Amino acid sequence: MKPGIHRTITFCCLCLCSWLVTTCGSPRGAANPEARLIQQFQQWEGTPYRLGGNSRRGVDCSAFVQNVMNDAFGVTLPRTTREQLEFGQRVNPRSIRLGDLVFFQTGRTTYHVGIMMRGDFFMHASTTKGVTIDRLREPYWRERIIQVRRVSG
Repeated sequence: MKPGIHRTITFCCLCLCSWLVTTCGSPRGAANPEARLIQQFQQWEGTPYRLGGNSRRGVDCSAFVQNVMNDAFGVTLPRTTREQLEFGQRVNPRSIRLGDLVFFQTGRTTYHVGIMMRGDFFMHASTTKGVTIDRLREPYWRERIIQVRRVSG
């Protein structure tokens, strides 16, 4: 099975499980943190990457993270990746959990940020794919992770 197909199937299963938990377990709809993140992803999915962008017409990674964390959890983050690298509490990558921010060094002075979902999935604004979901275990990301930060409860 192609890696992209496996990722899509796995993510669809995550969405279904989250929907079931949310629908069956909460009268308010998106009380479940995972459901909030999935709702945000669905709203932003496919938005193209645009350096300095801050809307659904085009967004960069730090603006995407800033918007999602504010809309899903009411957390106000700084605007840039470098500022976000100093926000919240640093945690051991082995203790990573849903909603944590994950940071990568993608160039000599270039950084990237995403938001952890279930398992090793994270959502982010990719320069090549726009807003998407990838896995930390993919070699590209695994080799570049530099920090994990917890910014909410």
